[in-house]
Amino acid sequence: MHALAMMPRMTPDHEAPLHADTCYLALKSRDARFDGCFFTGVTSTGIYCRPVCSVRTPKRENCRFFGHAAAAERAGFRPCLRCRPELAPHSLAWSVQDASAILARQAARLLDEPDAWPGGPPSMDQLAARLGVSDRHLRRIFEAQLGVSPVQYLQTRRLLMAKQLLADTDLPVTQVALISGYASVRRFNAAFLEHYGLNPSGLRRAGGPARGAGGLGIRLGYRPPYDVAAMLGFFARRVIAGVEFVDEAQRRLGRTLAIEAGGRVHRGWLVGTFDEDRHQLVLQVADSLLEALPLVIRRLRAALDLDADPKAVNAVLHASFPQGDGLRVPGTLSGWELAVRAVLGQQITVAAARTLAQRLVDRFGEPVETPLAGLTRLFPAPSVLAQAGGDALGQLGIVRQRQAAIVALARAVAGGGLQLHGGADVHATIAALRELPGIGDWTAQYIAMRALRWPDAFPAGDVALQKALGVLGAKNPAREAEAASQAWKPWRSYAVVRAWAAPSPGAVTLPETRAVRREPAAAGG
Repeated sequence: MHALAMMPRMTPDHEAPLHADTCYLALKSRDARFDGCFFTGVTSTGIYCRPVCSVRTPKRENCRFFGHAAAAERAGFRPCLRCRPELAPHSLAWSVQDASAILARQAARLLDEPDAWPGGPPSMDQLAARLGVSDRHLRRIFEAQLGVSPVQYLQTRRLLMAKQLLADTDLPVTQVALISGYASVRRFNAAFLEHYGLNPSGLRRAGGPARGAGGLGIRLGYRPPYDVAAMLGFFARRVIAGVEFVDEAQRRLGRTLAIEAGGRVHRGWLVGTFDEDRHQLVLQVADSLLEALPLVIRRLRAALDLDADPKAVNAVLHASFPQGDGLRVPGTLSGWELAVRAVLGQQITVAAARTLAQRLVDRFGEPVETPLAGLTRLFPAPSVLAQAGGDALGQLGIVRQRQAAIVALARAVAGGGLQLHGGADVHATIAALRELPGIGDWTAQYIAMRALRWPDAFPAGDVALQKALGVLGAKNPAREAEAASQAWKPWRSYAVVRAWAAPSPGAVTLPETRAVRREPAAAGG
């Protein structure tokens, strides 16, 4: 194994063991696996960079290392205009042990989730109330764990988003300020000048938007290894004509999208193309979606799992799934859509579920104009299916139990009582889903895995999963699968994806601590 692969997880510069020499080795190697895991502040220039930056490697004595961009900016460093820290994948580790770390990182995750705050960025009182702690306690723990206050963390996220919008779009500065979360252009200009030493229009003149023939080329980074073919293949097998497409040869995918932001519903399209040499996804997006661009970017990063940390996941799962190191958990751009498709897919094949979803779109989907051939409709809105009668759904071949589940789900989402996105309370949402008619544990866990982005979801009742684990012939296969999965916490969602991709039933190496009955490969079908 490469020596750098053994590097411990980066910690902020203010925390005691920093492993600075190891960080410097990663910096010199420009290893993309560590992109976003730490940032390097160069004291001789006052600039901070990603570890993949192409500039000449600074001297060791001029380097300071930080666990995230906000800590670097608090120390007085400005973001590099060449490697652009705003393109780096996010890096907030999951923990199942340290309560303080869990609280701080959960708070940071909520600050990163615009879906969680439809009315705009939260106040610290709102954030603390959401986490069930006092404002004072949240500030103290957050700063102790991450080295910055929640306000400073949010400020850095806003400024980096604004910097990306200025560099990659031709939106007016006023619009950039509002989209990035600033109440006025004056405040935005002052914050930008204070942190970056230049005004927003100056930054735009320095680079300018990267427009090409196909529209804006907004770049989103990810860490290798990333099995692009597997991700595109997963979505290709589930494509709904008119709503989405996947071009596996060109490494691109696209779809229509309706997204609510700023009190309005924006309708349009997007296309993502993988640039595997640079470990990036290039996003092209309709002008009609630009006002919702931060939310579009966040959802797309989640849908393609661009922020995953393969090092952390592989450290737990590699022994059981040695061939799955590049696999990611496919997400969704719409938790509502994913939930409906999960209901349609109960106890039937992927092809049969896709056929039902296609009929649903053809019957209830709203037409939308796009410049892309084949993208012509939106997935039905919750308000539409909330009013759909059983007869109309039954005519599509949807059985009565799933009719009731879809209508109940639609009413819960349309009424605002059920949130299906990465900022939702996972356990409360799973419990709420189970209360709906026709939705059991398998469906709730599947939704948690793909829509809520919960890395530890585990649909133990999934037959394909049980086959892959070789426990299908056990007296209680779900219980056996659940028991075996304990060794894979907190990355069981990734274990599920790797098990599904296993070369043959029963081929997974189960943890040695579990004496699980293994079936012959042929027994799994």
